[in-house]
Amino acid sequence: MATRAALVRAARELFAARGYAAVGTTEIVERAGVTRGAMYHHFNDKRELFRAVYEELEADSAQHVGEAVAREPQAERHLEVGLDAFLDACLDPAHRRISLLEAPSVLGYEEWRGIGAEFSLGLLRAALEAAMNIGRIERQPVDPLAHLLLGALAEAALMLARAEEPQRARQEVGETVLRLVAGLAPPVTR
Repeated sequence: MATRAALVRAARELFAARGYAAVGTTEIVERAGVTRGAMYHHFNDKRELFRAVYEELEADSAQHVGEAVAREPQAERHLEVGLDAFLDACLDPAHRRISLLEAPSVLGYEEWRGIGAEFSLGLLRAALEAAMNIGRIERQPVDPLAHLLLGALAEAALMLARAEEPQRARQEVGETVLRLVAGLAPPVTR
């Protein structure tokens, strides 16, 4: 496993710095300090290694979100804190380049979306269920809401990745996401 981890780490650094197309397998194995044969023992090709890097980034992002939510003592703020942590993760240069700018084209939309959902849909479902349980969001079927919100977040992430002014875009997207979530609150009864 140390060899595989070294390859993923080296590829992650190189892909983040220069992009998938600009990095060759020779450079990856040299950076990892392993042989080409060792690389092909763990990965069929560069694309498969890229997928492993993307999966690791998504796992890191999910962990970042989970930790941010766990630090928030007020349950009614968990959804917003998690969404903020997700948007902040999108500004990380490695996440931005690999997960948002390159993965959709290297892996194809369906595979990119599937991997992203694998790591984030469960977190989002749990956050929505919890928000419904405390009355923060109107009770409704969670799966359609989670998928719709995940789609909106994916588009928001892509917008941040392509923004010429990422910090400004992050603020605008964050405010918009908060308004979207506020619209899910139960109607006020008189």
